[in-house]
Formats: sequence, C-alpha cells, structure tokens
Amino acid sequence: MIRLGDPLFLGEGDDTFAHPIYVDLHAHSTASDGTVAPMQVIELARQVGLRAIALTDHDTVSGVPDAAEAGMRIGIRVISGCELSAYDGDDEVHLLALHITDLDAIRPRLARFRIEREDRAREMVRRLNAKHIPVSFEDVLREADGGVVGRPHVARVLLNGGYVSDIRGAFDRYLGTGRIAYVPKPRLSVEEAVAIAHHAGALAIWAHPGRAGTHERVRRLVQSGVDGVEVRHPSHTPEDVQRLTGFIAEFGIVPSGGSDWHGAMDGYRTLGNMNVPASWLDAQDARLAARAA
Repeated sequence: MIRLGDPLFLGEGDDTFAHPIYVDLHAHSTASDGTVAPMQVIELARQVGLRAIALTDHDTVSGVPDAAEAGMRIGIRVISGCELSAYDGDDEVHLLALHITDLDAIRPRLARFRIEREDRAREMVRRLNAKHIPVSFEDVLREADGGVVGRPHVARVLLNGGYVSDIRGAFDRYLGTGRIAYVPKPRLSVEEAVAIAHHAGALAIWAHPGRAGTHERVRRLVQSGVDGVEVRHPSHTPEDVQRLTGFIAEFGIVPSGGSDWHGAMDGYRTLGNMNVPASWLDAQDARLAARAA
C-alpha cells in the first residue's frame, strides 16, 4: 500500500525499488521572473529525471504552449499552471492554479494582472527616483524581457546599477515590505483566486504556507474552496511538512510540492530537489476526475 509521501517505483524483481518516480509541481520560467525559457525548463526537467513538471509562472500562462510542445517532444508530462497572489484578510497568500484545462478562460484576468504589475513597478521606480536612485521603468522592462514584470526585475536593475551587492540586498534595503520602494499588490481575495482557478478547470493549491499553515488557516482556506496545500517546498521545515501532511486526510484535500525553481543551478532551490512523489500527482488527477464526474 502506498502511503502519503511514498514515491512510486518502476521496474520488476530485484530492481523494483531502484527507480523512484518524482515530479516537480512548482517551477518558473522567463515568462515571469525565472531565468530559463519554458522549453529549456522542460529539457532540464528531463535531465534531472522528473516524470512530470508544472510550469507555474506568476500571473501568466504565456510559457505553457512552448512548454507543452517540449513535453510532447521529449516525453515528459507538463502540467499547465500559474501562481496567483491573493489575500486572506491582511495576509498575502499565494495560490497555484494547477492543471489548467482552458487557457482562454484564464487569460483575460491574467492580462489585467499584468497591467497592474506594470503599474506597481512604475510606482517602485518613482519612489526610487524620489530617493535619487536614477533607475528607469525601461530598465525594468528590459530585465523582464517580455515576461510578466515583478519585483525581482526591479531588484536586478538595482544590482546592475551597483546600488546593492546582491538581489537579497535589494529587497532588504528597498523593495521588501515597509521599505522605501515597497508597493503593495492590488487586493485579490482567496475566494476570487480560487474562482479564477476553478473557472479554468484547475485545482487551487495553497503555495508554500510554511508556519502560516496552521490548522485554523487551512480549515478556513479549504472552506473558501482551496483544493490542497503545498507540503514540500524549499522554505518548509520538517515540522512544517509533518504538520501539513496531517491536514491532507483530515480536510480531504490533496498534497502538492515543488522546488519553486527560478533558474538556480545549485543551492537549496534546484529543479526537482523536493523529491515530490508521483503519487501526489495521481491524487490531484483523481480529484480532478471526481470533480468532472
């Protein structure tokens, strides 16, 4: 019997337990704030031995067609997804819309989010300029290179200009919550984000809840329509994983997990490093099938 958290295996006889099947259900590309193009993300997923990968760029599905094409060509399953920013009261919550079946249903809303992100970046630049830091919005757009604009692109402009020594410093000094160039995101409720995901045929998964994933918070988000929680994530402690795992059966939701990869080739956030078992993807497929029935 396969238990929650167990990997699935291929092979027979003495080799039955030699080849665990892993997936990665949270990854980003240059379509948003990643550094690797969608097709290359899929190629790298194959190289690290993943059976399936979800492309979950922020507020866009523009990279999904290229990723899906690469997946068909090389024989790796690509799950269509995107990451949405919402609010539970005053607390920001990220939701993954996983297994999007109708890209056209979600694109109009995401287009509005893209405009709001650009407006937000313009205001960040204005605040930096007010502090005599002469960066420009055009610099930010060049960093985004056609992808959805986000704070990491502003951070890279600050790094390129020599105003900080690393990306983390850009957030700590200028762009983090409460800093001089911080601009809050437009408010989208959890219920609205869940409705967007469900309207596109997707599951709504609470991404990287960490310590905020308390019993009361998970219960409330499940009541709001959330289908599952990201159990394995680079930011989670063993205690987080154990606690979140306990909520799966209790609340009748599905587990998910992923590297939240943005292009790093080493360190603690590399593609596939969370060893997410394929059985978790099976559980998500089963939930989708039950909803369709």
